[in-house]
Amino acid sequence: MNEYMPRIFDDILDFSLKSKGAVVVVGPKWCGKSTTVARYAKTVIDLMPIDTRNGYIELAKVSPSTFLNFGPKPILIDEWQHVSFLWDQIKYEVDKTGGFGQYLLTGSVTDKEKNDSDSNDNKHTGNGRIVRKMMRTMSLFESGDSNGTVSLFDLKNHVFNPSISDKTIFDYAFFICRGGWPLAITDQKDVALQQAIDYYDVLVTDDVYSIKDISIRKNEQRTRKLLRSYARNVSIAASNETILDDCSSSDETFDKDTLARYLDVLNRLYVIEELPAWNPNLRSKTAIRTKNTRHFIDPSIGCAALGITPDGLFKDITTFGLMFESLVIRDLRIYCDSLRAKVYKYRDSKKREADAVIQFADGSWALVEVKLGSEEDIKIASENLLKIASDIDYEKTGKPAFLMVVTKNKLAYQMSNGVYVVPLACLKN
Repeated sequence: MNEYMPRIFDDILDFSLKSKGAVVVVGPKWCGKSTTVARYAKTVIDLMPIDTRNGYIELAKVSPSTFLNFGPKPILIDEWQHVSFLWDQIKYEVDKTGGFGQYLLTGSVTDKEKNDSDSNDNKHTGNGRIVRKMMRTMSLFESGDSNGTVSLFDLKNHVFNPSISDKTIFDYAFFICRGGWPLAITDQKDVALQQAIDYYDVLVTDDVYSIKDISIRKNEQRTRKLLRSYARNVSIAASNETILDDCSSSDETFDKDTLARYLDVLNRLYVIEELPAWNPNLRSKTAIRTKNTRHFIDPSIGCAALGITPDGLFKDITTFGLMFESLVIRDLRIYCDSLRAKVYKYRDSKKREADAVIQFADGSWALVEVKLGSEEDIKIASENLLKIASDIDYEKTGKPAFLMVVTKNKLAYQMSNGVYVVPLACLKN
């Protein structure tokens, strides 16, 4: 067995088990949920193998209490969406003893079925007893590709030390296509790059059609077309109409309802995760744009959908830039999860944008721009951040904790205007 690679999520899960009776761990397939969560369990009920799944499900139906007391706790129920009807019983078992850390529930698809016969439509939320946590693929810091010399937590507290990254633009092209899949963290580059391709192939041949309550006729060609269109619009606030026009050009049956069903499935499989808009209090009357920005949970999915290799990214520098931005967003989300912070996008009617806004739990905030380009591009990006920040009403939001441009360059430093310039391969939580 390969040695376990520590995850930022470890601390999140450890605290959750100490503060709640049950923890639901969700996220995309192959991101390492089962491996990570099993380390905290004393009993494992694995609902993935078909030869044992049906027996477990029958036991859960006939005697929920027996199923939920199958062995010593914490009890891990892996792929628990197959027994999601036990939600209220889990809440009851947690309430019965009042103890923390009783159940761990993992899944790569949301448990909620939407048909009228779903007995879970009126289930208790579990608030105060059950907490839901998202586990993502691996960040560059977790995979050992970021040296972690610049911490978001430190920046928030005005602590910064200049540093150097040894990564090049060729490394970032590889990181984008490789993704953060645990099986891809290997010295064998061909094996590493194959993981996202295999994930994508299983997605379009099987997973997309696995959600029982959403009717999607199996059509691999259509699914691939949709995912390619979505990939072409990564890091862009593209409308559904834009994606639909792209998909329906040679398929008149691909309508807005069909698109909505596909996007619903991709959301529920944790394949896509759009970046919501940030809506601050402004001094001016500038209108805020509220459309979400398109992102895959990991940029390697988009590369697989487009058939792009690391070398191929250099042939389309625009796509390279958008995919690099998506890589940065992935890592920022992972780091911010551990800081109880959220990531948003800023865009206004003056066509000013901040690629990421970090909203910390205490209400403080930071603006981030992502630049794959030259020093001149970085300078322009820093000035853009200063202009946006100056228009925000500090009396209501407070001053920004920091302004930062994330780059593919080697040096982490602070510009004379106060903006930090940080290589992605220097960042950590």
